[in-house]
Order: sequence, then structure tokens, then C-alpha cells
Amino acid sequence: MAEIEAIHAKALEGIPHGFLTRKGGVSTGPIAGLNVGYGSGEDRACVAENRRLAGDAVLAGASVVAVHQLHSATCVTVVRAWDDEHRSAADALATREPGLLLGIVTADCAPVLLADRQAGVVGAAHAGWRGAVSGVIEAVVAAMEELGARRERIAAAIGPAIAQASYDVGEDFRTHFGAEDACFFAPGRPGHFQFDLEAYVAARLGKAGIGEVEALGLDTYADEARFYSYRRSVYRGEPNYGRQFSLIGLA
Repeated sequence: MAEIEAIHAKALEGIPHGFLTRKGGVSTGPIAGLNVGYGSGEDRACVAENRRLAGDAVLAGASVVAVHQLHSATCVTVVRAWDDEHRSAADALATREPGLLLGIVTADCAPVLLADRQAGVVGAAHAGWRGAVSGVIEAVVAAMEELGARRERIAAAIGPAIAQASYDVGEDFRTHFGAEDACFFAPGRPGHFQFDLEAYVAARLGKAGIGEVEALGLDTYADEARFYSYRRSVYRGEPNYGRQFSLIGLA
């Protein structure tokens, strides 16, 4: 089994966190590696083992807490661990409890990890375009503030996501955004645009008053060796696809 790879952000230095790639893990076949998505159709025991391995790679002995993601703007505050069979339906989490790792599952959407070191509060958000437009960024920031964080002290990192060069969208997609968002759309093939999800999420973080924002600039679609990608699987007509984990917690 290959060694697990956890990518770290400078903005979150000193905070247990990691944007996990597909390297390592026990999954085989087309989704070989560290697949952590129960929706992939893989045996649940393999997914559970991959989640355990991912958690130990970031903060050994911590409890990994994840949610059933719906592309919503719902954020839950975590006060204790729960098992995967009893996951809340949400797309963001916040906590001030040590020994917990907040987990976000992605396969092109933008994972966002956040921390206020002084307050001892962390958060994580699954920011696909639907969730970002609906306000998932603002929801996790508000939940962190309720736990004692201050938005100007929060550092945020945007992990591996589909890049603008790989994100072809139609004119109907453009209608979900306002005129002020034109800067996130570059001309594409006839009747299409190239959407910059990472820049859009970074802008939402900036407008929310976040003190430090780091975008890692890693393209899930283009880098098959490191990342799973929903769009890549659709383009190839593959039956399913893996998902990667992004984790953050307090020691």
C-alpha cells in the first residue's frame, strides 16, 4: 500500500489538518487508493478503513466526524463524535472540541478548512458551486463565531478542486450567478464558459471578512494520479468515481 499523502496549507500551520489525495488506502480497481466516499458503491468496510487511515495520518487517535453532504448551506456544530451510520445532513461543520477531526468529502468541489487559533475553533465546508452560491461559506463562519471565533482572525485554505481550465459550463449555469460574478467566467467553446470555482470561493471568503485566505491551486480533474474527479469519470463514461477527504481538528 502506498504512503498516504496529506497536503498542508501554510495558512493553517500549527493546526492539525490535511487535504488528502487518493494515494494510499485499501481501495482497488478504477477507484484504487484512499477512497472515502460511501456513495462510490465500494464495500463500506473498505471506505471505513480508508477514513480511519486518513484520520490517523492527520491526527492519530482523533475521532473523524463527517456529514451526509447535500450541496446545501447547512452547517452543524459538533460537540461530540458520531459514527458514519448516524451522520447529520449538512455541508459544513464547526467545533471547539479537541480530539475531533472534521471531514469533508470532495471529487471536484472545493473543500475549505478554517481555523481561529486564538479562540481554538475550527471549521470545514464543502463548497461546490451550489453550496457556495447558497451561502455555505457564510454559514460556517457564523457557526465558528458562535463558538467564540472572530472572522478577522480566521485563516482559511481552499483545497484541491476542479480548476477553471477544466470546468466547462453552459449558459444555463451562468444564470445562477449575478452580473457582479462575470469575472469568474472566461470565454469557452461556443455557448460555454470556463468557471473559476476556486476564485469564486476565495471571493466569498474575502467578502465574509476572513483574515487570511490561501488557495492551493490544485486541479482535481487534470491530476488523475493524485485526485479523484467526478467530471473526469463522467467524461470517460466510467460507472463511478472515488472521493477524497479534507480534515481539520484540534489536538
